[in-house]
Amino acid sequence: MFLVLGIIAIVATVLNLYLYKVGKDYKVAMSMGLSFTALTLVAEHSIISDWVKVKDWAALLDVVPTMTTVLWVLTIISILLNTIPILLELKKHD
Repeated sequence: MFLVLGIIAIVATVLNLYLYKVGKDYKVAMSMGLSFTALTLVAEHSIISDWVKVKDWAALLDVVPTMTTVLWVLTIISILLNTIPILLELKKHD
């Protein structure tokens, strides 16, 4: 599930940037990009919770250290990419 939500977050972020570039209202796409990023994180956390419940320590040891770094990086990138249009608008109005 987290993979599907992550792909939707990427598509919404690309749509956000595209809509800004062509001068259309991008705010719904921006909120979708950020929302699906959050849902992706929650879905990943749910998977980890399931592994803890069944005491699948091997899965946790294999996945969690790498995924922690990946999720931090991708979340930061998502926030930056989704807020670029707002920052550019603020700069344009100054």
